[in-house]
Amino acid sequence: MMAGSDFRKDGLALRRWLTTMRVLITRIDRRWAALVVLTAAVVSTTAGCGSKTSSSPTAPTPTTSPVPIMGAARLNAVQLFAWFNGRQPRPSGVYAATVPVETLVQLFIDEGAAEGVAGDVAFMQSVVETGWFRFSATVPGSTNNFAGIGATDTNPTPATFPDARTGVRAQIQHLRAYADPGATSCSVPPLHNACVDPRFDLVTPKGKATTWNQMGNGNWASASTYATSILTLYTEALTFNGLR
Repeated sequence: MMAGSDFRKDGLALRRWLTTMRVLITRIDRRWAALVVLTAAVVSTTAGCGSKTSSSPTAPTPTTSPVPIMGAARLNAVQLFAWFNGRQPRPSGVYAATVPVETLVQLFIDEGAAEGVAGDVAFMQSVVETGWFRFSATVPGSTNNFAGIGATDTNPTPATFPDARTGVRAQIQHLRAYADPGATSCSVPPLHNACVDPRFDLVTPKGKATTWNQMGNGNWASASTYATSILTLYTEALTFNGLR
C-alpha cells in the first residue's frame, strides 16, 4: 500500500504525462492537417500537367486594332505550319490542295513578301475561303484558287490557275489592289511579279481597304463577319506561337 506522499507524487507525474501527451497529439493533428492540405494542393496543381486531350481551342477575341494588309508577316512559314498542323480538333474532310500545307505556307510568305503584303494573314484568308483546304464543288482544289477569286454571289466564274504558286500570287496581287493606292495597274511596275490576277482591274478605287478589319461588307466578300473570321484565326495562330 502506497504512502500518501508517494501517491501524490505518482498523481502529479501522471498529470504531467497526460499534459505532455495532449500537446504531442495536438501537434501531430496540426501537422497531419497541414499534410492533407499540402497533398490536396499538389494534386490540384498537377492535375492539368498530364497528357492533354484533344479539344476545340477556345476562340480568342480577335484584335480590334487595325491590322494592315500591306506590311511584313509576323508569323513565318514554320510557325504557320505548326499552328495549322497542331490545332485540335482537326477539321473534317480531306485536305485537297495540290501541294502539301508546308509548301503552301511558304508560298504565302514568299509571295506576300514580294508584293509587300502580310502573307501570314493572307494564309488565314485562304483557310476561311477554302474551308481548311477542303474546298467545295464550286471551287475544287484542282483550281489552285485559294481565295474564291471569281466565285461571286451572282454568276460565279471561279478562276483557275496552273499551279499553287500562281494561285497564291493572284490572291496576293488582288489584296494589294485593295490595300495599295499606288498599285494603279496590274503590271510590272508597280507589281513585283507579272500580273496573274484576272480581277485586279475590277477593284476600284485602288487602296479602298487598307486593313483586314475593312474586309467584308462588299470588300472582297459580302459577309459582315468576313474580317472577324480571318482575324480570329490570325489571333489564334499568334497566341499558339506566343506572339499575341
